[in-house]
Amino acid sequence: MVQAAPATASSLALWRERSPVPAPELAEALDAVAGVAVNEVELCDVLDLLADLGCDAQTLASAVWFALARADAARWEAIAPRLPEGMQRLVAGQVAAQKVWALHAQRSAGGTEGLRRLLLAIIRDLRVVFVLLARQLARMRAAMALPETERQALARLTRDIHAPLANRLGIWQLKWELEDLAFRYLQPDTYKRIARLLDERRADREGFIREALDELGRALGAAGIHADLAGRPKHIYSIWKKMQRKALDFSHLYDIRAVRVLVDSVADCYAALGVVHTLWPHLPGEFDDYIARPKGNGYQSLHTAVVGPHGKTLEVQIRTHAMHRANELGVAAHWRYKEGGAGDAEFEAKIAWMRKLLEPRAGDDAELAAGLQTELLEDRVYLLTPKGEVFDLPRGATVLDFAYHVHTEVGHRCRGARVNGRIVPLTYQPHSGDRVEIITAKNAEPSRDWLSAHHGYLNTSRAREKVRIWFRRLAHDANLAAGRALLEREFKRLALPAALSAELGKLPPHFHLKTLDELLIAVALGEFSPGQVARALQEAAHPPGPSPSLPATVARHSRPDHSALRIEGVGNLLTVLARCCQPLPGDAVRGYITKGRGVSVHRADCASLARLARREPDRVIEVEWGAAAEQAYEVDVELIAYDRKDLQKDVTGTVSNAGVHILALNSRVAPRTGVVDMRFTLRVRDFEQLSGLLDKLQALPNVTEAKRVSAS
Repeated sequence: MVQAAPATASSLALWRERSPVPAPELAEALDAVAGVAVNEVELCDVLDLLADLGCDAQTLASAVWFALARADAARWEAIAPRLPEGMQRLVAGQVAAQKVWALHAQRSAGGTEGLRRLLLAIIRDLRVVFVLLARQLARMRAAMALPETERQALARLTRDIHAPLANRLGIWQLKWELEDLAFRYLQPDTYKRIARLLDERRADREGFIREALDELGRALGAAGIHADLAGRPKHIYSIWKKMQRKALDFSHLYDIRAVRVLVDSVADCYAALGVVHTLWPHLPGEFDDYIARPKGNGYQSLHTAVVGPHGKTLEVQIRTHAMHRANELGVAAHWRYKEGGAGDAEFEAKIAWMRKLLEPRAGDDAELAAGLQTELLEDRVYLLTPKGEVFDLPRGATVLDFAYHVHTEVGHRCRGARVNGRIVPLTYQPHSGDRVEIITAKNAEPSRDWLSAHHGYLNTSRAREKVRIWFRRLAHDANLAAGRALLEREFKRLALPAALSAELGKLPPHFHLKTLDELLIAVALGEFSPGQVARALQEAAHPPGPSPSLPATVARHSRPDHSALRIEGVGNLLTVLARCCQPLPGDAVRGYITKGRGVSVHRADCASLARLARREPDRVIEVEWGAAAEQAYEVDVELIAYDRKDLQKDVTGTVSNAGVHILALNSRVAPRTGVVDMRFTLRVRDFEQLSGLLDKLQALPNVTEAKRVSAS
């Protein structure tokens, strides 16, 4: 095991002398840290490790700046603003990682998968992980000088966080040493026993490997196969893991003696395998073809065990040089393979992107650093409870989703939340690393508004289903009443005639239900929105009728189905939306043939249309919305609220965020009551967009009513 050298007065100066001329950003950091009381031996070890990994100069410099930040915080705070944003982000990531280490100290053993993923989620530049692993290895190399309790804590942190993270990323040159050192400090007796067994046979084993390599090299050369041969080191921790996993004694392990064969092509892999099996008899059941069938993590190689020289077992691994580089530098990350974790696509993309940093590359570091500015975001967020537990939810989840994820009862009783100590609304969407505290009431009382997608309380199907289950347990009559009340409120808000409610009995088949009661309960439980029912009701109440007789002057042509409005039996007519009732896509509509202005389109229940129909019924025709209307339509909306600061700003902001254009706005405040009456003329896309906007307006603080109005 390589240990750190004894400290000297000028360790960093000596490091600069034996290293190539550092890049400007690294030289600047080294100059700044000169004379500061940093652990120079550890820092030099970290820089050597990062250089061996092929990290860029900016990454090395960030390790130096972080050492300065820990040793002299005031000086770092004075220097930091002058540094490039990328450098500040690298140092900030190392600071953020300290939060994860602190959380680990609060937890009992096990369950650290969430912490490892949290670490990758909170750091904004993935090069930080290289620095974290290198620094941890440097600390572990020097840990023998630490007090026992501190050394044990450091080893547990390495075992639970750093070694699995290096494993996940496939950084083998750090992984093996981290694992062995942690094993050495946590289980010293077992470590020494296995080390003693290896040492007792080291000379014999090394002599056997040399003899096997010579014999195999001659056989491959005779077959015309060019290959690089080497003994494969076996690490103490991996030996112990295999003994535990297979319940084997040390003497029964086949791969204590092992060689690796690197060739130029896949064909050469199988040709070399044939040479090996011809040269030595192979052990039945000890052959694995990971080239034809790669491991789930992408690992590729041929593995076989044979009876080698002097009747001793020998493991042989055969792969191409390209496979070896991929396996050693990240593709063969065993985390998912061995631990059974099912990663998500964005997380895998982040890891794959990071592995590329370890691959041989051409070009200068500036070009690489520029490419690293793109941040890969996960599609999950990692949130903390006040006790330091980590929960992951889909990106976009609210604090109410988080409450239901913690426990169903916590969600039912949720009345508020604090994020990082600050009170937030239940619709707030926290970010990775946030600490979320749920404020609960004594009794469980979910709100039916939580089921409305427009209100934005719940964004995960799991949480919505838990709320539905709660309401299903209520009395049957209560759900019926609630469903009917929701529909009545929607009819009023959308300015639909009350007479339409008599047509509700026609709707259950439309929603694949049998009775009206089932429909009302489905609305109460949020399975269908009141807006969906309102639209279906209009379509059921005003189905298209037969084509009426038309004036002889009107030419009869078929109109394309993709138009915004389709007129039964006629085409090529100008259509105008009536200002009296402002019909929207989804409204039941009828047309009136004007003199010189084409067809005026009204809502089917428009009072003005009714008067025109009584005078000239032959001019009324059936029209309907086309299948793909993509026009904009004007509609009047009224909003009633109690006056407050920034009310109009919040209202107009909500309208704008919904993608709706304001054509006109009139606002009046009653001096005595403070009630505000706002009237808008809006341009909306269709019926559904209007319904969603009204929901969002209704949810604003101090707003008591938001509804559609008609001028008729």
